[in-house]
Amino acid sequence: MRSSTAIVSTEMPEPSFTLRRYCAADEDAAIELWRQTWQLVYPAIDFSVRLDWWRRRWRDELVPSAIIIMAEAQERVVGFVTVDPESLELDQIVVATEAWGTGVASALLAEAKRVSPKGLDLHVNSDNSRAIRFYEKQGFTVCAEAMNWRSGAPVLKMSWRPQSPG
Repeated sequence: MRSSTAIVSTEMPEPSFTLRRYCAADEDAAIELWRQTWQLVYPAIDFSVRLDWWRRRWRDELVPSAIIIMAEAQERVVGFVTVDPESLELDQIVVATEAWGTGVASALLAEAKRVSPKGLDLHVNSDNSRAIRFYEKQGFTVCAEAMNWRSGAPVLKMSWRPQSPG
């Protein structure tokens, strides 16, 4: 059993998950969760054929530069968020579909805001209305439209900045 220190807990009376920092032993679980979740959201795309690319990107781009927070429930990874406080980029927030609506995504995003207090920027697929609504509820606003340079799909750039006092 891997020991973990809770960073934050859910709004529920008894925490059903904990958040902790990523460790190298999480790689396979994080990559598989990414594949499963994106496959369910976009069933017409075969994400299994993208696994080699994603593993390289995970190891070479995200792990070296991002703070990665894992959500764990019953000794199983149920979500993660990657954020670079220098660039303000939130590259990935992935939550297992069975954990949707449980507070995992909100807790991951709250932790991302905590580790990047100057703000967060992200790109979301324009057709992912569920994600767009979630980000808007979390204080993000659409600030630009663009094209995903990898897929050519239309995306929205969304940003969150902390409220200034007063």
